[in-house]
Amino acid sequence: MTVDAGRRPHASTDPIELDLRMEADADFADLFEVKDKLVKKGHTYRKPEDGGLVLGYQRDNFVRETFITSSRPANVTDSGLQYSIHLGPHEEWTCDLDVAIRRGGPGQKSTVVKYQSAEEEPRPEVGVPLEEWLDVAPQLTCSSNALTRTYYRSLVDLAALRFHPLLSPGESLPAAGLPWFMAMFGRDSIITSYQALPFEASLARTTLRILGLRQGTSVDDFRDEEPGRILHELRAGEMTAFEERPHSPYFGSADSTPLWLILLDEYERWTGDAQLVRDFEKQARKALRWIDEYGDRDGDGYVEYERKRDTGLENQCWKDSWDSIRFHDGSIARLPRATCEIQGYVYDAKVRCARLARDIWHDRELAERLEQEARALKERFNRDFWVKSRGFYALALDGDKQQVDALSSNIGHLLWSGIVNDERAEQTARQLMSPELFSGWGIRTMAAGEGGYNPIGYHVGTVWPHDNSIIAEGLRRYGFRTEATRVAMGILEAAEFFDYRLPEAFAGYDREETRFPVEYPTACSPQAWATGAPLLHLRTLLGMDPIGSNLLVSPALPTSIERLEILGLPGRWGSADAFGRGTIVLDKSPTVTAWS
Repeated sequence: MTVDAGRRPHASTDPIELDLRMEADADFADLFEVKDKLVKKGHTYRKPEDGGLVLGYQRDNFVRETFITSSRPANVTDSGLQYSIHLGPHEEWTCDLDVAIRRGGPGQKSTVVKYQSAEEEPRPEVGVPLEEWLDVAPQLTCSSNALTRTYYRSLVDLAALRFHPLLSPGESLPAAGLPWFMAMFGRDSIITSYQALPFEASLARTTLRILGLRQGTSVDDFRDEEPGRILHELRAGEMTAFEERPHSPYFGSADSTPLWLILLDEYERWTGDAQLVRDFEKQARKALRWIDEYGDRDGDGYVEYERKRDTGLENQCWKDSWDSIRFHDGSIARLPRATCEIQGYVYDAKVRCARLARDIWHDRELAERLEQEARALKERFNRDFWVKSRGFYALALDGDKQQVDALSSNIGHLLWSGIVNDERAEQTARQLMSPELFSGWGIRTMAAGEGGYNPIGYHVGTVWPHDNSIIAEGLRRYGFRTEATRVAMGILEAAEFFDYRLPEAFAGYDREETRFPVEYPTACSPQAWATGAPLLHLRTLLGMDPIGSNLLVSPALPTSIERLEILGLPGRWGSADAFGRGTIVLDKSPTVTAWS
């Protein structure tokens, strides 16, 4: 803090005496206490100590303290720091405050100090500093200033969300988002790493390594842990320490495990790093075993989920709010639930692992078995999940094996995974681009007209940028390039209204109704997979795919973007460039072009 005598009202040549007081306090609220509006069970305290101020909290042997010291002599009291300042004419007085974190039981305190007040250069613990991160990133030039700003905003936010795991010093994986989810998450880190792969591969490498090393090893109902399962969330707060929440780590995610396998293959396809695939063969085999032995809870060939304790998540898919899985009439589906997109992830994981088994692990028997299982799953899924009366795939099968017949964005993930039969691809694309699902800004999580639809409901009507990035890539996979471009551009145009930083979610109101995307009040921003969404959309728009040791580029840009160039895309080819010019005319009609 700085006090400047030259900026006083009615400046005088006379010296002045100032009494300056800085008050400080902390409530030490655990994140779960904030979210659930809980009252703390321990007690806080404040006290002067060693020339500084201690703000502390204690509950039994759980102790957390903040220690504030000053670069200037101060009179420290229970409420803060006081200074007596003498300033001559145009004189400045500057003071630096150091804030350290201390934890441990009585007599066993340790101080964690990252920066001292005298330090001017940052020392990041996440590997590459921001300036270098941006320097080595692929360089984008574009006729659209908005798209250029969105791209570089995503790179900066992705750097800001890098999380330093203790198991891998000097490396980083993406934390899920600010302010609620600045922690290690399985699903979020995997999807964000997938989105960023064409531009930055180190996040995927660390994500694969750390999640693989923290893979489940035993059956623990409190934490929903099972052998081979990939974790959902890792926390280290008070409620976790007292086992009032299971997040140390918590494994309640039914999709993190197949998604980890998908990322393992995709990472090798882009980077050529077969050694990492060999190093984690054991973990990959355990993950495949979890899918069949624990994920499929009743032996019907589908991965279902059901929490073991009330402290766990009721929904263990990406739509993990309690009310997200609903029938057309709005009623909540019974547990256990097998959501459609998870079956697609499992299909894709087995197809990809068959390639890894054949080409890298040299296990032809495993490869053939996985390919056979994937074919059987695809046939079975297209029979059991197709809602004939409504012409789309069910959101889920409930505990009674009934089709949960609400129309949702989940069907777009089925295109991404490749589990959709060719003859149903066009109808699936039509549903996605219908006015009920496509708002003009993006595809809603649940279609307007469904009994549970709410345009500001967290997973029952809002638009999620990451969801749309996966859907757009799925549309491209099946040849619906115009539709993929329309979805991508809707989301990228929405970014302009959020200062080029896409939020976690925004309201599902029609574009024609509001003329701008309506904010969701508690959305994380920045949030990892929303930050990664523009990167995956760029891959979709430019049609980028790793084919052997080459980067294939097949652009499908709208005429609103005259030119787009990305230089220095890293991969197994070394460095490559991608170029495209706008050729697709986007109108407002939701028509779907023929599948090709």
